[in-house]
Amino acid sequence: MPSPPRPLKRLGQHFLVDPNIVRKIVAAAAVQPGETVLEIGPGRGALTRALCAVAKQVVAVELDQKLGDYLKEQLRDCHNLDLRLGDALEFPYATLPEGTVVVANLPYYVSTPVLFKLLEARQRIDRMVLMLQTEVARRLTAKPGSSDYGILSVLTQVAAEPSLAFRVSPNCFCPKPDVGSTVVSLVMRRQHVVPAEDEARFARTVRAAFAHRRKTLANSLRDEGLRAEQVAKALARTGIVPSRRAETLSIEEFAALAAALVLNARASS
Repeated sequence: MPSPPRPLKRLGQHFLVDPNIVRKIVAAAAVQPGETVLEIGPGRGALTRALCAVAKQVVAVELDQKLGDYLKEQLRDCHNLDLRLGDALEFPYATLPEGTVVVANLPYYVSTPVLFKLLEARQRIDRMVLMLQTEVARRLTAKPGSSDYGILSVLTQVAAEPSLAFRVSPNCFCPKPDVGSTVVSLVMRRQHVVPAEDEARFARTVRAAFAHRRKTLANSLRDEGLRAEQVAKALARTGIVPSRRAETLSIEEFAALAAALVLNARASS
């Protein structure tokens, strides 16, 4: 059996080595025998092997060619493993079967962009269990009014219902990461809070609202290029007080605000 490749710092590789944590992740995912699992960053295959034991098929996406070669040999007896060598940011998520379960120890340096790619493909995904940097996990699950609540919170929660599962000690990895880790569960929403055709406008509104976090909502939106009259009318239509700040708005209020800004823009065009 070949020796496992050394972890690459440039790829943020921290391999999960604690079998108890592997069991807890698999239990949190509650994978059924007929389900397909997508694993991003299988590393040395500890979690991959456990997933293959419970799933119909495991699609594992690995960027590191040497790790890929090692996994092919190490997991050659896992006949339901479909190992793909490539960048998770370029993976064709639209080709996944409906109801796919995502289970991943995401490389922390690309966790946010990969998460957004997954959320864009949520029609193919039933749920996700992700290992993330604790700071990111808190932001995903933050509620309005908290210091962690921001763009990532809103854009995640409009697509999924996230919850914190459990913390993971740095001692469970090789090498040990310098930051804390937390496993998060995300169940995809099937009822749209925002109509699919309005999602891009919703995201722009959220980003504009949080662009100047210390400023009032009205001032932040104006500073991002929206006309003062358009902002005032939209806030009045939704009943949102102009002096509020973005971090106090619920997802439903952001959705109403984005819709009102669209209506006002159409009315003035």
